[in-house]
Parts: sequence; structure tokens; C-alpha cells
Amino acid sequence: MRKIVTICGSLRFFDRIQEIAELLELENEWIVFTPIPHTLDRKLKSHEKQLLGDIHKAKIDLSHAIFVVNIDGYIGNAVRKEIEYAKELGKEIFFLEESNQ
Repeated sequence: MRKIVTICGSLRFFDRIQEIAELLELENEWIVFTPIPHTLDRKLKSHEKQLLGDIHKAKIDLSHAIFVVNIDGYIGNAVRKEIEYAKELGKEIFFLEESNQ
């Protein structure tokens, strides 16, 4: 059975998250859920932000593990909550720590 993994990370690193997702699928043969960037030409309403957060948690529920993208030591509040949520569920947690330098 293939491992299902949800990538957690700041959307400021979205391009790198997409690269990592591709590598994890091609090299590890994992099934990868990624965060969805906000692409609408408007600000999200609070209920929409909540909905996207709930959907991301559902992705974690379905996953065997999370893969945290941590560039230059940055882990935002939302990602910290996702890490805690994954820990509560007993999910495996991987960290990718990179530097932009």
C-alpha cells in the first residue's frame, strides 16, 4: 500500500511545496495532498478560511503522515496547529528544513 502524505507549510513557499510534492510522488511513490493557494481575486471570508482549514485537517485525517516544509526555520501558527493535530492523531511527521540562502 502506498503512503498517503499531506504537505503542511506556508503558502509563501508554494512553489517549493509543489516541487516537493512531485519528488515525493515520483521518488517515493507516495500519494500527496498539498495545500491549496488562495487564487481568487478577492479576500477570503472568515467562513471560507475556516472551511479550507477544515478541509486541510480532513486531508491529514486521511493521511498516514504529514510532511512539514520548513524553510529558513519558518513555521507559522496554522502549520504549528496542523503539527499538533497530526501528533494527536498519532500520524508520522516528516520535516524538510531548508535555507533560501
